[in-house]
Amino acid sequence: MRIRLLALVLVLASVLSGCGYNSFQTGDEAVKSAWSEVINQYQRRADLVPNLVSTVQGYASHEKDVLTQVTQARAQVGSIQATPELVNDPAAFARFQQAQAGLSSALSRLLVVAENYPQLKADAAFRDLQAQLEGTENRIAVARNRYIKSVEAYNVSVRTFPNNLTAMVFGYSVKPNFTVADETAISSAPKVDFSAPAKPSPAPAY
Repeated sequence: MRIRLLALVLVLASVLSGCGYNSFQTGDEAVKSAWSEVINQYQRRADLVPNLVSTVQGYASHEKDVLTQVTQARAQVGSIQATPELVNDPAAFARFQQAQAGLSSALSRLLVVAENYPQLKADAAFRDLQAQLEGTENRIAVARNRYIKSVEAYNVSVRTFPNNLTAMVFGYSVKPNFTVADETAISSAPKVDFSAPAKPSPAPAY
């Protein structure tokens, strides 16, 4: 009896291995790992926002609309629970993408506004924060690219024959991914051209 049971287990293991079950496990872990790094870098960016807003506000407090937009965009990002399960929910993943894209856009507008304030551009704290932000945006792009490749490999495994039969039996399905348009946008980190000459100050009125 034990020999038959052992033989059955070995046959079952062989069948599952040949039909992609093991590759699903490997691919799923790769996606989780890549997703964790994406979240890590996005959190790094979110942590920079309060200090960046505070520094800009010190020189351009009347730019309330832009400052408010950045603060609200960060709050929107923080309201989404970026759990590992999110990568299996297309609707939740789309909301996450939209929130992060909103913060990217708001930060870009904030840095453009900074161009109009020479004293702000010369502030060491601002320059350090801006450099950190650019570095973080670059790391986000790298992390997203790794995630995209991991999801592509996993999805191909799930959809190809005969793996797709195993996927249907065990409930595996394709995972949502970042869109091409969104990837193109995120790959360009926001920049501030500190080499541009400052606008001359208007002559004082007497």
